[in-house]
Amino acid sequence: MMNAEPHAMHRWLQQLIGDWTSDANCDAPPGESGESDAPAQEQSTGSEHVRALGDLWVLCEGSGTMPGGGEAHMLMTLGYDPDKSVFRGTWVGSMMTHMFVYEGTLDADQKVLTLETEGPSFKDDGKTARYRDVITLLSANERTLTSFGLQPDGSWSQMMQATYRRK
Repeated sequence: MMNAEPHAMHRWLQQLIGDWTSDANCDAPPGESGESDAPAQEQSTGSEHVRALGDLWVLCEGSGTMPGGGEAHMLMTLGYDPDKSVFRGTWVGSMMTHMFVYEGTLDADQKVLTLETEGPSFKDDGKTARYRDVITLLSANERTLTSFGLQPDGSWSQMMQATYRRK
């Protein structure tokens, strides 16, 4: 829609604007043997600059260390489609060629934004998999991003959680 007026959900996204530091834990994928041992975690740190693109979109530009070393750069776009009552967005990273396309919803308390997407399986088996990224507002100055992968049994397994704190 041309010359769209901002909706309350567009204004909700505006609270992400600012400069943030991040600390993340990445879970190693569970072993094929189904062992009950907790998977190893790898730590990474980074930063994110979130800016507005007009009144309708936010751009989240991040950088940080990759688990195992090396630098990564990421860009997430988020907006809201009032005609469909869903959030829409994308995520790309310097470490992969796939663009993840999001569709998501906000919980009733307006603290948890759940974004659904599909992309290449991280098992490197040539298949696609479903993923879920969940942004949780803990306060005006702290939020988390938790990534999950859909398992064959229909459950969601956490792969990563990053905590963002406003600079």
